[in-house]
Order: sequence, then structure tokens, then C-alpha cells
Amino acid sequence: MADHYEVLGVSRDASADDIKKAYRRLARQLHPDVNPGADAAEKFKDVTHAYDVLSDPRQRQEYDMGGQGGQAFGFGDIFESFFGGGMRGGPKSRQERGQDALLRVEVDLEDVVFGTHRDLEIDTAVLCDVCHGACTQPGTSLATCDICHGSGQIQRAVRSLLGNVMTSTPCTVCRGYGTVIPFPCTNCAGQGRVRARTTIPVDIPGGVETGLRLQLAGMGEVGQAGGPAGDLYLEVKVRHHDVFSRSGDDLLATLEVQMTDAVLGTTAKLAALDGEVEIEVHAGVQSAEVITVPGRGITRLRGTGRGDLRIGVQVVTPTKLDAKATELVRQLAGRSKQKPPQFAHFQQGLFAKLRDRFLGV
Repeated sequence: MADHYEVLGVSRDASADDIKKAYRRLARQLHPDVNPGADAAEKFKDVTHAYDVLSDPRQRQEYDMGGQGGQAFGFGDIFESFFGGGMRGGPKSRQERGQDALLRVEVDLEDVVFGTHRDLEIDTAVLCDVCHGACTQPGTSLATCDICHGSGQIQRAVRSLLGNVMTSTPCTVCRGYGTVIPFPCTNCAGQGRVRARTTIPVDIPGGVETGLRLQLAGMGEVGQAGGPAGDLYLEVKVRHHDVFSRSGDDLLATLEVQMTDAVLGTTAKLAALDGEVEIEVHAGVQSAEVITVPGRGITRLRGTGRGDLRIGVQVVTPTKLDAKATELVRQLAGRSKQKPPQFAHFQQGLFAKLRDRFLGV
């Protein structure tokens, strides 16, 4: 291999700026776009490799000490060369797995009952539709690296305390791939993928809750050079509902009952999240009693069936009565021989019932 200083046409004590200027001058002369000759392409690779080594202070120091590639080499490297640190299975693949992506999606409580379908728009990396992941212009292909001859590694003899030792380092021209891209695809700049806005159809199952993450395998970013796509994670947020709330797989609601209906009992048809539901209020119902409608809650995310709709009763006491209505209430109070106000046992009182209602005890 030719001396790197001779390749660049500089002295061994050249400054970093002199090395940079020499490389730029030669690159303008030898670049394939300017000089398409085969000899020029070969010289351009040598010039680029020489500059990669000499422009890095550490590599240059190692090269000046007798190394041929400029990579640091110590006792650890020596033992790696003896015990498996040399050639590492040949050139590495250009294809890489794409990154995972996280997308947050908001759904209504109505959507949680049975699940819903969404078409989500996302900016992501998709397969290049010109080269289809090949990274090269149509009609062209990858070329074997002339420096490492397709191995992706450069073997060099390095002087050490144990004598000359052969070591392997990634090729700086092909970056360890073993191939180069003579004519990169102009659409993706040789990456095999491009950024694009795309629509992803998603089925969100019933029973999801705020904070839950759904994994969509293979729906993330496409990898470099058409590598396998990563995964897409959907983080769910359930919007607040003005009437209904949730406790596990059950739906909770509060039903306001007028005092007369609480005394006499009544039935009502009310709009639930999934259609009408008929509620029967028995005569003498008390505030904080819970009316349960089986199977009208949320579909279970893991399992079968649905939870219940649990309705807490709140008896509404009228605040404005005319004289005639007030007299009728007095007559009712006189006929019913009501007990005077008194403390109730805590476990059966209003606060215990309210606690049980919301905690599901």
C-alpha cells in the first residue's frame, strides 16, 4: 500500500490544514463526476483513504509509529487478534432494522365500549419507490470495494511488544460493508428509504384505557437499505365524558330522581353509550342506592363479555314549593309518622354506601 503522505503529496510534518487543502485539490481533480477514467477512480479511493487516516490525530499518530491504517492498537487489541478479535464474520449488511415509533391517540369513551377503527396519518420512513431498497439508481448495482476486496475489513501488520501482529479494522472506504454505491439513487440519496406521510389503518380493541400501549408489529419505520420495519406503539388516552365514568370494565353514572318518583317508584328510558337502557326505580328508593344493569358496561380487553352499568341514585329534594304543595307535604308527614332526624350506623349510612358505590365493594 502506498505511503499516505505520498498519496496526498505532502510532507510527514504537514499541518492538518495542509492535509485538508491537499485532499480538496486532489478530490476536485479525481472525482468520478469530473474525471470518469478508471485510473482516476482508483486514485480517488486511495486519496480518500489516506485523508481519512491522516485527518484523524489518533490514527495519524499510530500510522507514524509504524501502523498502516492508523487505528489504535494496544494490549487489548493484541489479545483480541489472538482470541477472536480479528475478522468478525465478514462484511456487515447494509440492511438495518428500522426504529420503533410511538404515536399517541385519543378516543372517546363510546369507542372504548366496543372498540373502534382509525386511519392514522404519520410521518415515517418508507421504502424508496424508485430503487425499492437497493440504494442504487435503476439499472445499476453495488460494486465490490477495491480497497478491502469485499471483506469489509483491512488487515494490517502492526508492530507490538510481541512482534508483528495481524489485526483487522473496518474498511474506511466502504465503512465495513464490503461494497460501495457508484451511482446512488437520487430519490433516497442511497439510503433505500425516504420520509413520507402515510396512512396506517388501526383497529383499537374495546376495553382500552388511558396509558395503555398497543404494539403494532412491523408498522414502524422501514430500515436502511430496505431493512425490516420497526414496531409502532399506540399510547391511548380516553377523553373525559360528562355523564359516564369508568371503574374497571363497569360504567358508572348518577341518576337524579325527584322526591315524588322516589316515594312512588317509576321507570325511565335513558340514552346510554350504546343505545337506550330501561331503568326501574322502585318505590322508596334511597340516595346512594345503586341500580345495576348487567352486561351494559365495557367489553373486556382480556376475556369475554362486558361489564355492568352501575347507576347511583340521587334523590332530589324540591327547594321551592307553593303554599298548596307545602301543605300537602305537611299532611304526608303527619300521616306517615316519620322518625325525627338521627345518626345512622356508619356501615349502613350514606357515606358507606357512597364509598361502596365508587369502589365497587
